[in-house]
Amino acid sequence: MPANGNRALKLQFGLINHEGRYLTAENFGFKVNASAPSLKKKQIWTLEQDSQDTQVVYLRSHLGRYLASDKDGKVTCEADGHNSDCRFLIVAQSDGRWALQSEQYLRFFGGSRDYLSCFAQIITDAELWAMHLALHPQANLLSVARKRYAHLSVEDGEIAADLNIPWGVAALLTLVYVNGKYGLKTSDSRFLSNDGKLVTESGRATAYTLELKCGKLAFKDCEGKYLSPMGPTGTLRSGRCSKPGKDELFDLEESHPQVLLIAANGRYVSIRQGVSLAANQEDETDMETFQMEIDKETKKCTFRSSQGNYWALVAHGGIQSTATEVSANTMFSVEWLGHKVALKASNGKYICTKKNGQLLAVSDAIGEDEQLTLKLINRPMLILRGENGFICHHKNSNTLDASRSVYDIFSVQFSNGAYHIKGIDGRFWYVNNAGLVCSDGEAPEDFSLELLERGRLAIRGKNGKYLRGDQGGTLKGDGLTLTSSALWEY
Repeated sequence: MPANGNRALKLQFGLINHEGRYLTAENFGFKVNASAPSLKKKQIWTLEQDSQDTQVVYLRSHLGRYLASDKDGKVTCEADGHNSDCRFLIVAQSDGRWALQSEQYLRFFGGSRDYLSCFAQIITDAELWAMHLALHPQANLLSVARKRYAHLSVEDGEIAADLNIPWGVAALLTLVYVNGKYGLKTSDSRFLSNDGKLVTESGRATAYTLELKCGKLAFKDCEGKYLSPMGPTGTLRSGRCSKPGKDELFDLEESHPQVLLIAANGRYVSIRQGVSLAANQEDETDMETFQMEIDKETKKCTFRSSQGNYWALVAHGGIQSTATEVSANTMFSVEWLGHKVALKASNGKYICTKKNGQLLAVSDAIGEDEQLTLKLINRPMLILRGENGFICHHKNSNTLDASRSVYDIFSVQFSNGAYHIKGIDGRFWYVNNAGLVCSDGEAPEDFSLELLERGRLAIRGKNGKYLRGDQGGTLKGDGLTLTSSALWEY
């Protein structure tokens, strides 16, 4: 397990047939068709590998049921377990598309609209499917062979795979999907070209076909060669290989939020002076940056240093960055107070900043010394996905859609505990009098980000209300309570 302790993301994707339509699992009758023009919830499939035979895969729908084919080629999606009819083999083609072959009957799956079957004996265009990743497009990239993470190296003008822990904004990569191929975009908005150089415009040399091998990803360039880490720093560029081996394989891992904390004394919380946490620094370095890892069940949070240790509650309320494993003493509750936060340790006390800057969990109530300003540093580019799709500029108005299959990339600027959100054209988000979120503001408006769940945040407007996607797919700033429509993958 790499030092980050993350699991590789479960591969979720849409499958696009020869007519540009997505394989869809309908809510009723467990029927499947290929009629949808875009990737939404019903078009998302999860790939599960067989534990014994890694060549065999199972395709699980959004309803938790598995795609299956019988001996007559009839396709259903009703099975609730790994039955023999659900076993498929992926036969990858040179253009990156897949043929799905029933392992039991050796026939190929294909068709169009409501007429899908698994009866073809040979592969034609109708049996080929393109893969569209449905993961949140921002992630960390791990080289399987080197067990190191990729990051932007600004001074060398490259992406290097030599980090033990994916630290800071440089380790955030964005997968940009264009016409069945993917670009790798760095945190400073440049694309990786197959010669290893970073370029501002995307084109033929920055487009890669994704291939799957043993559950890992390979990136095939326009010449049919694969990206791999080269040389001592692991510079990412295309090598000579036209078949992916271990060197050419990567995992995508979720990118946890990394934050700075500013205490009531105006100083950054730091471990520069030793293992005990104190708010005594005036500049931002790795020593003041902590990774928040939120527990899926309890919603409590651990804070991890760039050395890989966790904050832990020790005797007399002290907080030290010494723990190597997660336990009750490394868990903290975060209370969101508008533009500030308060942290409660496992002893039930709030963390307080003492006169000398030391942090101690000794307070029963929240006063000024118990409040911290939290600054998210590794999301300068924000891509937001809600329960019905991504947030995107509306084509013909100044509002925002919240249920699109494509996303826009918004930029975020920190401002004293609040955030200003900017669109592609450099104009700001604001909430208008009718409660609609608009994207053509001349002046910045304050929003607060609340990192409430693992991989999901809530956004509040300056009116204190949550941003939510309404039934019609429009982004509104009128949510009074926190519902699933107000939580966004980021």
